[in-house]
Amino acid sequence: MSDLAERIGAHDSGDQLEAALALPEHLRDALWRFSSANIEPIESTGLVVCGMGGSAIGGDLAAAALGSRLGKPLDVVRAYGVPPWTSPDRAIFCSSYSGNTEETIACYAAAEAVGAQRVVATTGGKIAELARADGVPVIGMPAGLQPRAAVGYTFALAAEVAALVGAGPAIRTEIDSSAAHLESATESLLDLANQLADRIHGSVPLIYGCDLTAKIAYRWKCQINENSKLPAFDHHLPEMDHNEIVGWAGGPAGAYTAVFLEDSDQHPRERQRVELTAGLIEDRAHDVIRLETEGETRTERLLWAVMLGDLLSLELAAREGVDPTPVEVIESLKDQLGRP
Repeated sequence: MSDLAERIGAHDSGDQLEAALALPEHLRDALWRFSSANIEPIESTGLVVCGMGGSAIGGDLAAAALGSRLGKPLDVVRAYGVPPWTSPDRAIFCSSYSGNTEETIACYAAAEAVGAQRVVATTGGKIAELARADGVPVIGMPAGLQPRAAVGYTFALAAEVAALVGAGPAIRTEIDSSAAHLESATESLLDLANQLADRIHGSVPLIYGCDLTAKIAYRWKCQINENSKLPAFDHHLPEMDHNEIVGWAGGPAGAYTAVFLEDSDQHPRERQRVELTAGLIEDRAHDVIRLETEGETRTERLLWAVMLGDLLSLELAAREGVDPTPVEVIESLKDQLGRP
């Protein structure tokens, strides 16, 4: 068993390890909270998920889990307004953990301007006040987490809303089985995160995904940035083979670790590209890691990889001796912008 709790305990002021390990519980609670909201089905031509940071990643991951099962568009917007093509028959899901995310509040107002139907998920704040005053359905999330640690909620709720508006099939059975899968895999995930951190530490991780794992790679990058207070970057195949692979020829040798997140659903040519790309860059890399997701369904494999990335970021935080909770630079930026 990993001793991560002992090694990070003195630094983990916000219990980020506890939150990461609670992902199965969060998934189940999110399904219950959605059902309890009793929202009537919405006819739409697709879904736009509006959010930032940890509140937006749930939409990306829901779209990845649904994959080819999506029957209508599911777009994720990180901006101050909905896309210019948004029509009144497009459903808008505004996800803001704090309830005070200024970009998401702006999207909420923009969606009203075009006459689109809206659903909100939040712990409270200004967006909850606006939604309740407007008669817009609100799905409550529990307070007390860092927004990035609420990924189980933002993912499951985005998936449920996608089914509500007819963008894709309901996958709540997959989400529920994924919670059980994560519980049974917890010890192995802790051990694997420890092993990966040993290989990555001392270098800058470049995380590469394909198909299902493209947005997981982005999640890993963000978690390493915020929890570990370290630079990390992501890209996806096959696109990186048309640009970033060339960059490996320059820069300091041994400065970067390439992490390839692979999945059984990826295109055979993508798998071949991973093999060839790994071989072409290995002499310049600190390390090259190829990792296959585990699970029966796309949802299980996606959430397995998400939990692994979260634990990896905490392993790196432990090695750096940093507190994973505070994000002082973000708070400083908000202060300089002028908080709403």
